Amino acid sequence: MNDTSLTIETVHEIRDECLCFATQRAARRLARRFDRVFAPLGLTNGQFSMLVPLLGPWRPRLGELAEFLAMDAATMSAAIKTLEKRGLVALQADDDDARARRPALTQTGRDLMARAVPLWKMDHALVQNTAAGLNAKALARLGQDAS
Repeated sequence: MNDTSLTIETVHEIRDECLCFATQRAARRLARRFDRVFAPLGLTNGQFSMLVPLLGPWRPRLGELAEFLAMDAATMSAAIKTLEKRGLVALQADDDDARARRPALTQTGRDLMARAVPLWKMDHALVQNTAAGLNAKALARLGQDAS
């Protein structure tokens, strides 16, 4: 039987130095923070993140949206169904592939996002002030080579 225990020093080294561990912890804290920000609108930070790309002219297939958000297809499908049931998105057949679906914001979804974006801007500014030296572009680059 192999002893797989680690010294407390090694545990502390991982806790204090591991970029993956630190990023996961920070992401969870930020997710909870923005969940609280969007709660009065009945929206989660994950739903906000899914709806933002649909505000512009891009009309992705579900798989493209999942890839853009670094989500797996099953999670994307389940999350989109929730948004569709709430009337925030409508799924449209793809012109080139009837099996593929493209989510589009409904007017209800656009109205909700018009209320959500100012909340995000206010709280994001507060987060950005406390995260001196960090920016979203640098974080987005982390792990791109590993995926």
